[in-house]
Amino acid sequence: MIHRLAQDEPRIAGFVIPHGTATLEETAFFLNLTLATAQPVVLVGAQRPASALGTDAGMNLVNALRVAGSPDARGKGVLVVLNDEIHAARDVVKTSTYRLQTFRSSDFGALGHVDGDGVHFYRSPLGAHMPATAFAALDLTALPRVEIVYSYAGADGALVEAAVAAGARGIISAGFAPGSPTPEQRVALDRAAKSGIIVVQCSRASGRVAPRRRLSNSGIVAGEDFSPQKARILLMLMLAATSDIAEVQQAFRTY
Repeated sequence: MIHRLAQDEPRIAGFVIPHGTATLEETAFFLNLTLATAQPVVLVGAQRPASALGTDAGMNLVNALRVAGSPDARGKGVLVVLNDEIHAARDVVKTSTYRLQTFRSSDFGALGHVDGDGVHFYRSPLGAHMPATAFAALDLTALPRVEIVYSYAGADGALVEAAVAAGARGIISAGFAPGSPTPEQRVALDRAAKSGIIVVQCSRASGRVAPRRRLSNSGIVAGEDFSPQKARILLMLMLAATSDIAEVQQAFRTY
């Protein structure tokens, strides 16, 4: 719909998409990789519903409209606006169930703020984003299955094996910081990688999982600083076009 409206109504300054906060960050990142429109696209939600005392719904929506209409928002990819803050879709994650300041870009911070006197940006995202990505031309009706396997003390390889049995073409390992599964999970992940399943090693915490010898020797992709849920989206999109590990690794550096 956004593509059609952008084409039919070129005078539209930008788009605002109201969204539930539970998966807002995932939708924002998916659109950040797949939209092919130059106009700003802003996702917005509320921690307190419109019927609640002290709701943030109205102000968040007003601020999202202000950002979407700002010329300064162009060229920054899909944006997320809540709590007077502007975040990049690539970086932002929901960090708290109830707090108004739940959306955070923990390593790099917000792109800017929306204050009474206007919209103020202080930095721009450097990773590739809409409309200049390779994914806008893909058929996105049936993306490959990618599962996330979480690491915890004492975890064995059962969930990795279950993902393989379910037909997953990719597995995201949400390992301990700085990006390591349990020994039993490692054995299962290495076996999955050798069978042709693309495995991406991420961290269940924030921060980078850098490329290193153990990962490359096992044919496992380093997930950089992507959260497991966003790594899953990127891997699904990549697997729709290629299963080449080198190309997948490059995508995690590029986006």
